[in-house]
Amino acid sequence: MAGRGDNSKAKAGGGVDTEPLRRAITGCVRSIAGDPQVEVAFANDRPGIAGERIRLPDISKRPTAHELAVTRGLGDSMALRIACHDQKVHASMAPQGTDARAIFDAVEQARVESLGSLRMPGVASNIHSMNTEKYAKANFSTISRQEDAPIQEAVAMLVREKLTGQKAPESAGKVLDLWRPFIEDKAGADLDNLSTVIEDQQAFSRVIRHMLSAMEMAEDMGDDQEQSEDEQSTDEEQPRSGEQDQESAEDEAGQESAPAEESEASQEQLDDGEMDGAEISEEEMSDEGDDDSETPGEMRRPATPFDDFNEKVDYKIFTQEFDEEITAEELCDEAELDRLRAFLDKQLAHLQGAVGRLANRLQRRLMAQQNRSWDFDLEEGYLDPARLTRLIIDPMQPLSFKKEKDTKFRDTVVTLVIDNSGSMRGRPITVAASCADILARTLERCGVKVEILGFTTKAWKGGQSREKWLAGGKPPAPGRLNDLRHIIYKSADAPWRRSRRNLGLMMREGLLKENIDGEALMWAHNRLIGRREQRKILMMISDGAPVDDSTLSVNPGNYLERHLRAVIEQIETKSPVELLAIGIGHDVTRYYRRAVTIVDADELAGAMTEQLASLFEEKPSGGSGRARLRA
Repeated sequence: MAGRGDNSKAKAGGGVDTEPLRRAITGCVRSIAGDPQVEVAFANDRPGIAGERIRLPDISKRPTAHELAVTRGLGDSMALRIACHDQKVHASMAPQGTDARAIFDAVEQARVESLGSLRMPGVASNIHSMNTEKYAKANFSTISRQEDAPIQEAVAMLVREKLTGQKAPESAGKVLDLWRPFIEDKAGADLDNLSTVIEDQQAFSRVIRHMLSAMEMAEDMGDDQEQSEDEQSTDEEQPRSGEQDQESAEDEAGQESAPAEESEASQEQLDDGEMDGAEISEEEMSDEGDDDSETPGEMRRPATPFDDFNEKVDYKIFTQEFDEEITAEELCDEAELDRLRAFLDKQLAHLQGAVGRLANRLQRRLMAQQNRSWDFDLEEGYLDPARLTRLIIDPMQPLSFKKEKDTKFRDTVVTLVIDNSGSMRGRPITVAASCADILARTLERCGVKVEILGFTTKAWKGGQSREKWLAGGKPPAPGRLNDLRHIIYKSADAPWRRSRRNLGLMMREGLLKENIDGEALMWAHNRLIGRREQRKILMMISDGAPVDDSTLSVNPGNYLERHLRAVIEQIETKSPVELLAIGIGHDVTRYYRRAVTIVDADELAGAMTEQLASLFEEKPSGGSGRARLRA
């Protein structure tokens, strides 16, 4: 293994048969991971890892030595994560706060990579090449100010240097030098102790938590909390983040089951008889509902769980004067909406078939629930083969027929809330828009009304709210300090064909800015709670924790995250709305009781349909949105 990083130059100069290279890399990945069942795929998509599935960049026909080393480094890094990382321990030890969590995640990755680098020199060389490429693509060499340098990368570089003795690549520029004095001054003693606990993930995580506390970025972990986490690590339940009490963890243990196994079995069953022609055409849509002009705003809203909620959880809003709730048509003229929709369709032409097949599968599941009982002994209908024995015994008996009868299907409304933050730009927002579009068509055909909402801010770094705060003399602890923009792409009562072009707005340059998830959830929930449907489902699609630089710069670092957690708990325990979430490359299971995390945006279609299908297949919770399983 020590020579893995040295022999790639032999074939790098000319064209090679890349299949042996793929097989060799796959074998090395499985060997390092210690699991022969690890799946390794090579594709032009973004590299990633999901469970025991690893996706690496495809190898070109004339690979260079550096390209091979980077690919091997990515494979080594992911294999080491499988071999040396325990997700339950990581989740139980993780801090609150966006910056603190980012540092904690980056340092844990540095730990597993350092373990492999210390044991195998070839792996060390490959990982160094991988990091060289990573920092070069991020243009770290151009960073000259501390505020532009990501602190999580600086801490990870310093931890890797302390553990392995290997300096950061030249492509890292001054990132580490800009932060080194601060980190070593605050947490120098802890850095020196990391090498003694590198083999013990839990002990290593405690030292990192102590470092974060010394850097005033997260709370330290007390003895009682450590003892609780030790007990949780031996349980079979899914671990919950540190600030949640033991009672919540015990409740959840009783709720967990094996939804993944049921989902897989159900999917295999459906795959056997999957329908062809998955694309759902516009002509297939029913015209029903065109004349339904009643809107939630015209109804008398009942009391919601969020009356006086912000005061109870110590969450303030500096001003709502500049917030807006707006439709897509108001943000963009018709001609531009048509152009953006055409661009969205073009971007996703290759994805439509796959998403359409998943949508058809969901439709079959829903339709099966609406037509699953029969009337027997009829004079017309389908011939009943179970009654043919009577005809054989007595030829004078008439033929018996049966007919499927409709059963009452609970009136249902589904709201899709899509994160419109800047980090969703590119592939994630494109796939999210497409999936929302096709799911809206599918559910509408099954008699389920769908609302599609988006949330972002009107400006970066505060907008008019911050200007008003500055003009007012910067009063301390102002609370939320930005202008919200909540977008209605499709209301629940609007037919899909009238709203389809609105989803193209997500492709508009400059729309995606900051994300304040807690208030967005409250807004979407309050729109749902006023509707008259019997069953109400709210699905959040996001790729990260709430972030607003203006708000977090003048409030505690976990201000928005703490509010989000409180909103989620209120909905899950006090509301009839059923809440579920999908995180794109972000672990949302530490926030939501019913949640799933996907590595790549292309997995979103499957995750959305499976989550909704599992929700429709189980019995509703009857007056409470509390989920009984974690997806």
